[in-house]
Amino acid sequence: MEEKYTIGETAKIIGSTIKTVRYYDEIGLLKPTSYTDGGHRLYTVKDIWRLEMITNLRYLDFGIDDISKMISEELSVTRILDWQIESMETQVNTLMDMISILRQAKEHNGDSLQCIHDLVNARTIKAENKKQFIDKKVQEIQFLNGIPKEWKDSFFYYFDKYIINQVKGSAKQTAAWHELQELINDPQFIKDLKNTEFLYMNIVHQPKYNATTLVRKLENIHDRLNKALKQKSPASSPVVQAIVDDTARLYTNSEHLDNKEDYFHYFVKYIQRTKTKRLERCETLCAILSPQYYQLSKANQLLFQGIEWRLEHMENSERE
Repeated sequence: MEEKYTIGETAKIIGSTIKTVRYYDEIGLLKPTSYTDGGHRLYTVKDIWRLEMITNLRYLDFGIDDISKMISEELSVTRILDWQIESMETQVNTLMDMISILRQAKEHNGDSLQCIHDLVNARTIKAENKKQFIDKKVQEIQFLNGIPKEWKDSFFYYFDKYIINQVKGSAKQTAAWHELQELINDPQFIKDLKNTEFLYMNIVHQPKYNATTLVRKLENIHDRLNKALKQKSPASSPVVQAIVDDTARLYTNSEHLDNKEDYFHYFVKYIQRTKTKRLERCETLCAILSPQYYQLSKANQLLFQGIEWRLEHMENSERE
């Protein structure tokens, strides 16, 4: 029989604590292979190896969500490693900027604390300056050109809410905003961005709702997605699939969804267009800038998975 170890023995082998190993079980990251008759956890050598891998990834500052996606193969290891490298590069830039502020303050002949105050304020980007930058860029590149202002505003609703109108952020968030500005000034990023227009134009040119109602319905969809995330509902669950149907009705302007398979193909094509290196980096930077935007990205990811599952399920049913 395969040798098994108690939670105490397991924690000692991986150089961790019983509390940590128990926590990984409670959140579903790694559950023990079996239990004793008395209900105590038992871990195999394979379990211990995976726990050591988790411990090593945590040492490298990987988040629990990313580790979970790696273990479940929801996302490729390469993609998650890229995310972590990019995140650490942002942290390095942030730390260098912070060190520069502290060194200047130390060398300042007057009030060092006042110097820190002045330097930090000089680097902090105010909401109105962010808004001016984005508005000027949108006008310059003629993004969403020819549609009324209220529809443009609805397109940028979440960006304005979580990024533009963000309260004074940390040094890391300031560094992320500066990198985001550089990215937005990249012509290739603009080209990638314009490839995402066509899905939104489908609503604008055949509006069933006004722009305000559209935003309210999108808020409702994301509230439901956030609830599904908390409940750990899979993409195939009735809860997520009901949200998929409501999203399809919203974007196709149809209550009956007679052509829903065409819509799902259409939406998957849209998802593929958004999976460019620059657009994904934009999402990462926005997630750094705002925890709320990070939650929004997670909710959208669950929606995309639900749509992909639905399309695959429909195609399999047709083949049968």
